Amino acid sequence: MILPRRSLLTAGAGLLLAGCDKVAAIPQARKILFAGEDMHRGLQRALLDRGALAPEFTREQMSPIFRANGTRDPGTPAYAAMVADQFSSYRLAVDGLVDRPLSLSLNQLAAMPARSQITRHDCVEGWSAIGQWQGPMLGTVLKAAGMRRSARYVVFTCADLYNGQPYYESIDTVDAFHPQTILALKMNGARLTVPHGAPVRLRVERQLGYKHAKYVTGITAVASLAAIGKGKGGYWEDNVDYDWYAGI
Repeated sequence: MILPRRSLLTAGAGLLLAGCDKVAAIPQARKILFAGEDMHRGLQRALLDRGALAPEFTREQMSPIFRANGTRDPGTPAYAAMVADQFSSYRLAVDGLVDRPLSLSLNQLAAMPARSQITRHDCVEGWSAIGQWQGPMLGTVLKAAGMRRSARYVVFTCADLYNGQPYYESIDTVDAFHPQTILALKMNGARLTVPHGAPVRLRVERQLGYKHAKYVTGITAVASLAAIGKGKGGYWEDNVDYDWYAGI
C-alpha cells in the first residue's frame, strides 16, 4: 500500500515539532517525507483528474487558531514602507514567457473575479488548520498576461529575504491553472495580516504548506527551472532537499 503524504505527516509528527528548517536537518525526517517525489507526482497525476479538488469545509469546521509559520514579517525597509501606506504602493509583476507583462496594484487584483474556499493547510511540521481564503485564481492572472505555451513552470518571488536574497518557490502549469490555486488577498473574511503573508499569498491547495509562498511580489513564467536559484525550483528545495513536488 502506498501511503499518502498526509499519512506520512501524521506518522512523522513526533520528528516535526522543531520547525521547517530544523526538520530539514534530520536525515530520517527528510528521507521519510521527501523520498519518492517522482512516484508521488506520477501517481497523483495518473490517478486523479487534473481538475480534482482538494476537500473543502464549512465555516463551522474552521480552526479557531491558524498558526503563522515561516517568516512572520519580512522586516525590510521596502516592505515596511508598503505596510505603512497600507500597500497602496504594492505592485505584482507578471513577466517571463508572457505576451503582456503586467504590473498589478492590490486594487487591480481585488477587482478581478475572486474565488473563496475553506481548505485544510497541511504543514511539513505535522500540524494542520482549516481556514478560508479569497482572491483571484492564478490562472486568471496568467491568462490576462497571455502566458505562452512554451511556459512549463510559474516562479514566485517574495518580499521576505533568506540569506539576503528574495524567497522563491515554483509550481508547474498543471497546478498553476488548477481552480483552487489562487492569489489570496483575504483570510477568514479579512485582509491578510503581515504574519500570514500580506498583501498576497499563494494558495496551491493540493500541495504541502511550504509551497504556499507568502509576500508574493513577482510571478515569472519559465520553460525550465534550471536558472532558478540552484535549479530545484524553490528555496527549501535548493538548500535543504525538500521535494519540489509536495502533492497531498
